[in-house]
Amino acid sequence: MGCSRGLNAAIFIGATLLIFTESVVGRFVVEKNSLRVMSPDSIKGTHDTAIGNFGIPQYGGSMAGTVVYPKDNQKGCKEFDNFGISFKAKAGAMPNFVLLDRGDCFFALKVWNAQNAGAAPVLVADYIDEALITMDSPEEKAVPHPDDRVEYELWTNSNDECGFKCDMLMEFVKDFKGAAQILENKQCKSQCINHGRYCAPDPEQDFSTGYEGKDVVIENLRQLCVFKVANETKKPWMWWDYVTDFQIRCPMKEKKYNKECADGVIKSLGLDLKNIEKCMGNPDVDSDSPVLKEEQDVQVGKGSRGDVTILPTLVVNNRQYRGKLEKGAVLKPLCAGFEKTTEPSVCLSGEVETNECLDNNGGCWQDKSTNITACKDTFRGRVCECPVVNGVQFKGDGYSSCVGMYTGTSIFTIFCSDNQVDLGAAKSVTVAAGTRPKMGSLSLLDSADGKCICPLGFKGDGVKNCEDVDECSEKKACQCPECSCKNTWGSYECSCSADLLYIRDHDICKRATEVRSAWTAVWVIFLGLATATCGAYLVYKFFYNFSIHI
Repeated sequence: MGCSRGLNAAIFIGATLLIFTESVVGRFVVEKNSLRVMSPDSIKGTHDTAIGNFGIPQYGGSMAGTVVYPKDNQKGCKEFDNFGISFKAKAGAMPNFVLLDRGDCFFALKVWNAQNAGAAPVLVADYIDEALITMDSPEEKAVPHPDDRVEYELWTNSNDECGFKCDMLMEFVKDFKGAAQILENKQCKSQCINHGRYCAPDPEQDFSTGYEGKDVVIENLRQLCVFKVANETKKPWMWWDYVTDFQIRCPMKEKKYNKECADGVIKSLGLDLKNIEKCMGNPDVDSDSPVLKEEQDVQVGKGSRGDVTILPTLVVNNRQYRGKLEKGAVLKPLCAGFEKTTEPSVCLSGEVETNECLDNNGGCWQDKSTNITACKDTFRGRVCECPVVNGVQFKGDGYSSCVGMYTGTSIFTIFCSDNQVDLGAAKSVTVAAGTRPKMGSLSLLDSADGKCICPLGFKGDGVKNCEDVDECSEKKACQCPECSCKNTWGSYECSCSADLLYIRDHDICKRATEVRSAWTAVWVIFLGLATATCGAYLVYKFFYNFSIHI
């Protein structure tokens, strides 16, 4: 939603919606990954596994290890310390994949006990011959829920001359009429809007006090319209600001969960209140709400995407995310969708991946004298590619060599004093061009313009002389308040005070913890996900069905 490099998002608040279309059958799609067995040969091959809906799945990554089946506590329902069992891998050894049997306790408890004993991933074997299922944590709730929805059917006949049974039926209808009407009317009026079309359960589970379900439905509708209006004004990120501020300023506990408080938040953010109210419409009319009707349609899964039956649900590239709702965990599947070298900077933070270029330059080519490297950090690992520096495209394999070639020329020749040297004979432009003292005046011949130019870090006419540029005294670089500049032959060295690091591209010093990503924007974005969690229970279909079959 407005993020760079094609990262688009949409906001769906399914907590308020009930799907009434009779012909639609709810589908829950099990998200899968692959398990490849390398040995023994008898079971070698690839097998499908279902991803658990807790923990942090390694989207875009892989892991190799040894499968371990415990001799005791094979269902993992008790702590493995009680059996003297540890799954911690020895130094230098592959991690242990712990295999447990299904049954007797929650999946999450099995994984928790194995993890505390040192397991890397945990595999749970299903003893029932059935399709793959999604392992969920016990606190997650799905719809329909037996405590929140009661359905009853009354099969009857209009015949009143069938004796005792007809008399008993008519007496029951007469006596039960009041109770049935009270149940239906009170729920629809207090928990629903648009004459019972869109409902939510009572927040306090008490019809006689506090807020009602319709209050939640209306606020969720408002949040959908905030996103719609913000998106139309090219500021979709404002939704995250609104949801975060509303949660802080308008909590139910302080009796501020109302229109007045919401309007105050909207005005403080500079959003168009009139357009938002127009989008919401009148909740008392006996007709569909276009916004909520669209939400109902989106809630139904299509293709590989299942129905939204559990809240919160996060969808990435039309696939439902499985795992812990936490910034670092959610970033993994988001960043895994980008091609190498196209990731936004947030995907290269230490919380998401390891910068392999920091360790021995990733094994790539580099020129330490000018701080030029072929190592590029990506989400899936480092890439060795010769760089482009100030218009000079370096060519080579990126591992052992990179030779600079000025992109504005068609014939490349280097002049060293009076001796002409072919570019191919030079180790690199930076060396051949005189980054070492006493190498003479060197220049690049630009045949397109018929002119000679001095290389990077030198100045002159390119014909008679090329002199070193003193970037420090001429204040061309390393000029930030914390910077300390030292001129070198053809370049300069810049250091920072205290624990700061010099960022050459921006000529600034920053703390090491700030170098890899812009954290402020990320926290604002994913704080909004916490708000979505608070509305998890609001999806339940809270509607009594009454069917009379004649």
